[in-house]
Amino acid sequence: MEHTTRIPPAEITGVKGALIKRMIEKKLGKVPTAMGVYWHNPKVLFASFGLGGKLQKWDACDENLKSFAHMAVASLVGCTWCLDFNYFETRNKGLDVEKAREIPRWREADVFTPLERDVLEYAEAMSQTPPTVTDELVDRLNAELGPPAVVELTSVIAFANMSTRGNVALGIESDGFAAACGLKPLAQRPGVASAS
Repeated sequence: MEHTTRIPPAEITGVKGALIKRMIEKKLGKVPTAMGVYWHNPKVLFASFGLGGKLQKWDACDENLKSFAHMAVASLVGCTWCLDFNYFETRNKGLDVEKAREIPRWREADVFTPLERDVLEYAEAMSQTPPTVTDELVDRLNAELGPPAVVELTSVIAFANMSTRGNVALGIESDGFAAACGLKPLAQRPGVASAS
């Protein structure tokens, strides 16, 4: 059964639209559904792209840890699009795909180090309303990573909350990018039965 977004995707038009479509198709192979939904307000789309692009250039924190944190947020919130895309990116960046696959059930999985578990716990604690971050958890992260990496990790998790919650609210779901690495996202939008 094909899913439809809560706001139908707009046709991506114009010179800027054609350029963006070509760039994205070259990088991803296809234009994500989210692009059409966010194309209704290009200022929002470009601001999100801009911030996301800047986050990718930050280098104080390990890429695996940041990727795992984003996927922990996506799993908790139920954003299948973010899990799908992050699996795809994990594979393309040469990160740990097997651990990425276990993020939605990280508490039961035995593949994560104590530091990785702290990062996953931190991502979930930051994503609660209100946040449930403890001094002890931040102290452990700070001791392992140092202040620059903890600040970076915190900002990545905050961005993940913005993007995952927006996608879920708009009904944007998996586009099948994870098929490239043989992984099916394990999270789903809350209250929706799995189509598989």
